[in-house]
Amino acid sequence: MGKRIYLCLAHMSEAGLEQKYIQEAFDTNWVVPLGPNVNGFEKDLEEFCGQDKRIVALSSGTAAVHLSLIACGVGLGDEVMVQSFTFCASSHPVTYVGATPVFVDSEADTWNMDPDLLEKAIADRIKVTGKKPKAIVPVALYGMPYKIDRIMAVAGKYGIPVIEDAAEGFGSRFNGQVLGTFGKYGVLSFNGNKMITTSGGGALVTANEDQWREIMMYATQYRESYPYYQHEKIGFNYRMSNICAGIGRGQMTIVNDHIAHHRHVQKMYEELLSGIEGIQVHSQPATGEYDSNYWLCTITLDPSLRIRGQENAYKTVVTGAVGGAAGVIHVAESATTDCQPNDNVEALRVFMDAAGIEARPLWKPMHKQPVYRNAPAYVNGVSEALFKVGMCLPAGPYVSDDDVKYIVDTIKAAIVK
Repeated sequence: MGKRIYLCLAHMSEAGLEQKYIQEAFDTNWVVPLGPNVNGFEKDLEEFCGQDKRIVALSSGTAAVHLSLIACGVGLGDEVMVQSFTFCASSHPVTYVGATPVFVDSEADTWNMDPDLLEKAIADRIKVTGKKPKAIVPVALYGMPYKIDRIMAVAGKYGIPVIEDAAEGFGSRFNGQVLGTFGKYGVLSFNGNKMITTSGGGALVTANEDQWREIMMYATQYRESYPYYQHEKIGFNYRMSNICAGIGRGQMTIVNDHIAHHRHVQKMYEELLSGIEGIQVHSQPATGEYDSNYWLCTITLDPSLRIRGQENAYKTVVTGAVGGAAGVIHVAESATTDCQPNDNVEALRVFMDAAGIEARPLWKPMHKQPVYRNAPAYVNGVSEALFKVGMCLPAGPYVSDDDVKYIVDTIKAAIVK
């Protein structure tokens, strides 16, 4: 296999509209933050999300989480209920504002925040601290919709605002409604590996004009209306650049094609892996409300399944970022931790990597991350169990039908009969 198959590689429109909008920005000298592309991209997103929402385009999805927490009044000494089974961008901003994340485990249907456990955790936090948490942050893990009707019911019972982290769930729907539009705020991400990309960037979904204005102020250093710079609150430099927004405008012309492709790839995995003993494809509940974008397709491996090279799993320290993630990677002192995927999962990852296929473990639960060792956590064992047996498979727009067949054939070849 000559090419490498990535999980979700950025894919530009065939018409080259991204370059068209970028060129317009250069031609008109709008290369600085803000400008016509930002305005146009926000309008495109508002039409896509519907529900009369307003959008603020930002530098990242993490910035959107941060600003939504500030807008909810979260500060020093407060607590925020956060899904444990997620990427760190859902919880790190809680610490930025001096608050404490309280981690809530998942339910087995969608792998997302367990509404029953959430309610028990809220009641206990009120009992322990004497006050209710300031926000709830459910996450659309790998694009799968959360049980938002039940989460919103719990939130309404206690009067706690919901911040939907739909970074992985752009275009996913629950009962026909786009994720990110149910709560007080919604978080979107357009990182290079998401459903659409702006190179780097994100957006915050707001419910009304007042929320939109407040977020806009916080995102632009909170400058008051004087002929000079007057700051009465601490703001941030979080707005999206006009260049990045130009990419986003082009991407919005093919977003529905991307979503359809991911769902097609998911269906192929379901069909081609259905007869393989010890391999299970995770699919959305068949109850009718769920419409996942299947940002990444995921499988679980039975612990008894033997994989070629399994005896060598975790024998050597990984010195770089698995999957080619950007940034500085701190070299680990040990090849193992107290919470890691089973040996057969790691062996399959290595086997597929050698075959030119990018595959990754599921997100390690935040309540098992060393940085959050002292954070309160309400667990039921679901996320830890899934982390031990789960794996992400390629699903992006560049993943062809032949690629999916090759990936499945590679998985079959890796299994010891």
